[in-house]
Amino acid sequence: MPASNPVTVDSPAAAPSALLSVPIAVMREPVSEGATRSLAWRLEQLERLGQLLDSQEQAIREALAADLGKPAMEAQFELVAVRQELRHTRRHLRRWMAPSRVPVDLPLRPGRAWVQPEPLGCVLIIGPWNYPAQLCLHPLVSALAAGNTVVLKPSEHAPRTAALLARAVAEHFPAAVVQVVTGDGATAAALLENRFDHILFTGGGRVGRLVMAAAARHLTPVTLELGGKSPAIVLADADLAVTARRLAWGKGLNAGQTCIAPDHLLVEAPVRQALVEGLSQELTRFYGPDPLASPDLGTIVNEAQYARLAELLEGARRRGQILHGGQCDPERRRIAPTLLAVDDPDDPLMEDELFGPLLPVLTVEHLDGAIRQVRSRPKPLALYLFSRSSEARERVLNATSSGSVCVNDVVMQAGVTALAFGGVGESGLGRYHGRAGFDTFSHRRSVLSRPFWLDLPVRYPPYAGKLGLVKRLLG
Repeated sequence: MPASNPVTVDSPAAAPSALLSVPIAVMREPVSEGATRSLAWRLEQLERLGQLLDSQEQAIREALAADLGKPAMEAQFELVAVRQELRHTRRHLRRWMAPSRVPVDLPLRPGRAWVQPEPLGCVLIIGPWNYPAQLCLHPLVSALAAGNTVVLKPSEHAPRTAALLARAVAEHFPAAVVQVVTGDGATAAALLENRFDHILFTGGGRVGRLVMAAAARHLTPVTLELGGKSPAIVLADADLAVTARRLAWGKGLNAGQTCIAPDHLLVEAPVRQALVEGLSQELTRFYGPDPLASPDLGTIVNEAQYARLAELLEGARRRGQILHGGQCDPERRRIAPTLLAVDDPDDPLMEDELFGPLLPVLTVEHLDGAIRQVRSRPKPLALYLFSRSSEARERVLNATSSGSVCVNDVVMQAGVTALAFGGVGESGLGRYHGRAGFDTFSHRRSVLSRPFWLDLPVRYPPYAGKLGLVKRLLG
């Protein structure tokens, strides 16, 4: 997905130590010494984060409006997601931290075995620009719950939000627990020269590869939340009114700058025209006859992203592909949600993730044709199916692969706090949200404890005459 911090690993950058008010080695010390392992320490950090959200709520909404033109409602969605994660984590943290017993094989009895989660150390979170508050703070919940200290690098492409996070985090956390580093791609590259104990990056595939390459030098594990061209399949038995409403909302949300937004539609031929009409009606209802003047439509984040989308839109205009919308305003970086007719899977609109309010509509003859289209591309971050048929749902689940699947809705799967979120293949590596986030930022340490009182001699040299007994007992 195009939402990324440009990281040029070979670019000149400030020395890593100059970026941090507290060195990473010092941030790692309390973790190594066991100070962060208690439930009390972890709940204290989550309480600090909750206080940050409460005290900065209005300021965060204003920063998101300044950076992305987000309506207050959409900005509130970012806050809601983090608060839900906080509530869920507080409720379940004691159980997540508890050791889990493992059965012991007969030859190792008497003995006890268990798996005990422990923090990794100091972790790095690199956030994107499209949800610049949520996608920095959401994984921060998991990292702190797992007992880690954190360096947070927000995107420079959302500068008001990045500055706000830097100030607010410094007010609510000791720098030895959480510190924010602001700056451009060279800053991110300098941070990656350090040895962290885990890196979570949200952004595009190109930069994700650079992050992974930098992490490999230290054998640092990574979680990559990337993106891709997430398709929506619409079958003839779908409720077209509800389908159109939900698709229009999912594509208009954050002006289409959402990594799990529907990227394109694969629509069965008999309902294509009716769906296009329904989408047009819903988009007009949402954003009015002049969508560029709507207070409910966000802006494109910067000139580069706007130019990319405007070029795609102009090419579609020349080819006569616009079905609805198409208005744009370079001064305010606004583009109306636009429906586009696409007949060729190799159309320029189908080359890369659109990451904007452009929605290609492709016709398929049947479900298997749609599945072939999905499988012809890299595995997407999300896959959507609109159908009443349980057989169609099972066919899609069994014949495709994607980071997530949502049936008869869009985007909302990311709002299920206990449902792990992440990609597969080129759409990402690793998962977080809920228990999955706690596990991502924890090491599950295996432990075996045995008493002294039973110590059979069969395992020790000399081995002469013992092979037959071992084969009878152990195989």
